[in-house]
Amino acid sequence: MTHISESDEIFPKESGKTYALVEMMRGSTPQVDKGPEDTVFSFPIVLYLELILVLGVSLGLFLFSLIKQAPLDELANPMVTTDPAKAPWYFVGLQELLEHMHPTLAGIVIPTCLVLFLITLPYVDHSWAKPGVWFSSPRGKRITGLTALYTLIVMPAYILLDNAFSLRELLRDIAPAWVSQWLLPGGILLIIVSLPLLFLRLRGANRHEYMLALFTVMLVSAFVLTVSGFLFRGPGFKLYLPWDMPNGYDPWAEF
Repeated sequence: MTHISESDEIFPKESGKTYALVEMMRGSTPQVDKGPEDTVFSFPIVLYLELILVLGVSLGLFLFSLIKQAPLDELANPMVTTDPAKAPWYFVGLQELLEHMHPTLAGIVIPTCLVLFLITLPYVDHSWAKPGVWFSSPRGKRITGLTALYTLIVMPAYILLDNAFSLRELLRDIAPAWVSQWLLPGGILLIIVSLPLLFLRLRGANRHEYMLALFTVMLVSAFVLTVSGFLFRGPGFKLYLPWDMPNGYDPWAEF
């Protein structure tokens, strides 16, 4: 008669099984409340901030809708064209861009490049230097401020010069359309965007600072084009001062 001990019942002697003894210890490990290196917590802090922002914007839109009425216009008359016929405010910048180059370049190529830039930005600019912090450093603030000032000067100058000396009209009988409406306007915009990057290259900038400058140029250019199309374009979509519009046109009436 074979005696079977208590340990044999708990741990039967079979060659096909392996066991490990684990002891429960009081206390915590050094990794408790510590995340991976070079990371910041985004939950729930960022979630709460986004929720507050969404509620605040919704409240602002609700209050604005109570103050400002937005009635529908009369039915469109195919025999009478509204002058000026302006796009909604979020497309006025593209409409302004259409005045300076080919519609395909202004309405498809450039917006597509901007969207692709925004999509690829997190993958191109993956610096771990102060993640989640606006501008990242005092130098980043200077780059943003100077780039914004540069764009606020250069983009209105481009609009004014092209309005006074339109390449489309000057080269109509001299150069083909792909030169006057594609190559030259696209080249001018490329130079405008490249000048801040060239300056940063001379200053020994890193990739994050390049992306910061590019994003600033994009954002401020969109603002300038929108303001120009909304406030300074009058009948015939020509440039006028907002207080000197002909035929009694008031751009603020469309706000």
